[in-house]
Amino acid sequence: MLTSTEIAATGQAIARAQQPDGAIPWPDGHTDAWDHTECAMALNACGLRAAARRAFTWLIMTQRRDGSWPRSTINGAVADPAAEAHHAAYIAVGIWHDYLVSGDEAFVLDTWTAVRAAIDWTLGLRTPRGTIAWERDAAGRPGSFALLSGCASIYQALRCAVALGKLADEPRPDWEEAADRLGALVAAAAAEDFADKSRFAMDWYYPVLGGAVRGEAARDRLARGWNGFVVPGWGCRCVEKEPWVTVAESCELVLALEASGQRRAAEETFWTAARHRLTDGSYWTGWQFANDQPFPADQSSWTAAAVLLAHDALYPMSGGSGIFRDVPGL
Repeated sequence: MLTSTEIAATGQAIARAQQPDGAIPWPDGHTDAWDHTECAMALNACGLRAAARRAFTWLIMTQRRDGSWPRSTINGAVADPAAEAHHAAYIAVGIWHDYLVSGDEAFVLDTWTAVRAAIDWTLGLRTPRGTIAWERDAAGRPGSFALLSGCASIYQALRCAVALGKLADEPRPDWEEAADRLGALVAAAAAEDFADKSRFAMDWYYPVLGGAVRGEAARDRLARGWNGFVVPGWGCRCVEKEPWVTVAESCELVLALEASGQRRAAEETFWTAARHRLTDGSYWTGWQFANDQPFPADQSSWTAAAVLLAHDALYPMSGGSGIFRDVPGL
């Protein structure tokens, strides 16, 4: 386990990146709603609740009237006006996680309008098959394909949104039906339903991480991709055959392994991240193991967030430790 001092230092690494308006950007200065939400979840997990609530306030204040968020903003200005489906939907995971940590039902009610708008916007990109197109571009046109990893994340978000709707006394059976259909499609992962991004690790483990694949099927899926993506002693590659690993992908793999009942492998994978930790509690985003140097040479807030969420799953420190294992409704 990380010590309480180490956990606090990693939480502060995220908090230091937070801007006065609550945004938690990438190292290059841009903020997107998905990674921002993951950072808010990590802040909650390690007890930095005030910073987490500022992050959620930023989400509420920057949501567009249609329920979406720009793909990226920089210092409060829109840098890319297009919107991605999994970015919008992820607020439901963040708010459900906050509820698990805090038990604050009033906060659920305060944020319900934003969650409802985000999920309805996301489902506006639903295809006749039941997948979700990956984006709506700046001109309002839906993307021409769906992403397996993105839809797996949306599946988890839909399950969390259904649970939030019940708390808000506004059940949404239409969302539940959409989640059932999307989960089946993610589990099948048919080539005709999703763009081929199989060289990326996220397409490998996200069907498990999002909850659409469980049990023996989850273990089989992770076993099939293991040798292609995992570098012993270093972690999980972001891209198959490329000589670099990333801490975030490694920790997301930890979450998938833990959710599929493979605790020993999850712990072993988690501790590969330790070699990428800096003395201030932050982590290198990635490491190029062929020449033993950081790549990219930065420390990202969402990398620290992935570490804290993976640690919470393995060594519970908050009521939200099971957010990736105990998907609502399953």
